[in-house]
Amino acid sequence: MTDYRTDDPATGDFIVVKALENGVNLIGMTRGRDTRLLHTEKLDAGEVIIAQFTENTSAMKIRGRAEIHTRHGKITSGTNE
Repeated sequence: MTDYRTDDPATGDFIVVKALENGVNLIGMTRGRDTRLLHTEKLDAGEVIIAQFTENTSAMKIRGRAEIHTRHGKITSGTNE
């Protein structure tokens, strides 16, 4: 069994995002005095991305209808549910 250290950025939390429609945007952002956009991805319906929080990526913004799976549970973006 692997021992994952929470203070090691190389073993940061992962999320899985599954697009439920075309054109879902996933935006990675930094933290600190100035919030900056690091990276963007565009997913089409059915596409899945596995993303990791690291020393550089501290937040992710998801625009569009998607399922987001984390170790804390599942949420659906782009709906009022």
